[in-house]
Amino acid sequence: MDYYDDGNYRSTRSKGGRAKSIAKWAGVVVVSAVVGSASTMLAVPYLIQTNVIASPALTSVNLQNASYSVKPVTVQTSDATVQAVKKVIGSVVGVVNYQAVQNASGMPGSTLQETGVGSGVIFDPRGYIVTNYHVVQGASKVEVVLYNKKHVYASVVGYDPYTDLAVLKIPSTDITPSNVAQFGNSATLQLGEPAIAIGNPAGLDFADSVTAGVISATSRTMPVIDEASGNVIGEETVLQTDAAINPGNSGGPLANIEGQVIGINSSKIVAQGFSGMGFAIPINEVKTIVSEIMTTGHALHPALGIEAESLSSVPAQYQPNIPVNYGVWVYKVTSQSAKQAGIEHGDVIVAINGKKVTGFSDLRSILWNNYKPGQVVTVTVYRGQQKLNLQLKLGDLPLPSSGANSANSSSNSNSSGGTIIIPNPFGGGSGSGSGNGSNSGNPFAPFFP
Repeated sequence: MDYYDDGNYRSTRSKGGRAKSIAKWAGVVVVSAVVGSASTMLAVPYLIQTNVIASPALTSVNLQNASYSVKPVTVQTSDATVQAVKKVIGSVVGVVNYQAVQNASGMPGSTLQETGVGSGVIFDPRGYIVTNYHVVQGASKVEVVLYNKKHVYASVVGYDPYTDLAVLKIPSTDITPSNVAQFGNSATLQLGEPAIAIGNPAGLDFADSVTAGVISATSRTMPVIDEASGNVIGEETVLQTDAAINPGNSGGPLANIEGQVIGINSSKIVAQGFSGMGFAIPINEVKTIVSEIMTTGHALHPALGIEAESLSSVPAQYQPNIPVNYGVWVYKVTSQSAKQAGIEHGDVIVAINGKKVTGFSDLRSILWNNYKPGQVVTVTVYRGQQKLNLQLKLGDLPLPSSGANSANSSSNSNSSGGTIIIPNPFGGGSGSGSGNGSNSGNPFAPFFP
């Protein structure tokens, strides 16, 4: 579970313009803390005692003389939220990440150790489960805990760091039709409609916890963070909800009032004065990425082969003299295809095949939602006052070079589902954000589309 913190809160464990916005949430500590209940437990005896002390006034005489009658209260279990939970909760699983840890005794070799617990959703009767990539990142072994508390080992079918999604598989014999979730349509969500989160906050001791709220926003741009390296590797458009999402909820479902999964819970903001700001990956994007992972073992993302940043985020001294105030400023040309197309450092991309590009997130959305690697697109750029149309063959977006998928990777997760400490990606020097693990000398840490 990624937490965007303002720096005032830190966990015991380990994403002017867009740069300022991302820096606000990503250039700080990303934490995940075990939720304790000690204070609640200490308060219970006092509350019970208080109620007992206050009750002697309600004697039989007082009740006989009372001018009102006491009527029983009937709770209707047909409540829509209750029925929605019943539909989806059987598909929710615990996901346990085991990693190889060097023997503390100094003896050669390593042992497997539980390093994190997250959540997941069964979405296919053949045994397929979707969860967050950061829940299983660096795992040597993955264990799934079903709704009936049965523990089974799972294989990792594939993953996509750029959308923080992964697909697992368990034997189909462990699944019944009632254990399979139904996906909804995140494109039709409306502000204020009910949202229900289910998962394992603080680990399996609180398995299948249910929280409810509303859809607070249908389109928020938040950073995507590689847990092993701490690098901000891009941005993602997510749903916002005030349904309580805590460490361990990562990978679990956000459901609508019909019991359909409309998002996969992934992160929240933790900062002084903030509450109820959780985020989920929209289920329509999940469907696309999961389908690609099940087919090829990974997701395919088209790339221009550049490092770039929204023009509005570029400091004034770096901005070229152009007649528009929107687009993507090219910091570096990284692929041979982009070089052959004629793209240069300092160009400002304003359209792809005639579709306006307002900023980096817009560019990513246009490319990922409409094109595949290998396709040729027309890239419209401004070079100073000159407007050019360049033909470019799209390449593949490479995986982050963090070594995050090795059994020996340094993933700092614990029983609450994953944490990392994030350096300031917009402070220059050795911060993160280029998509290749380095941005040395980059004054504002561009991304890699």
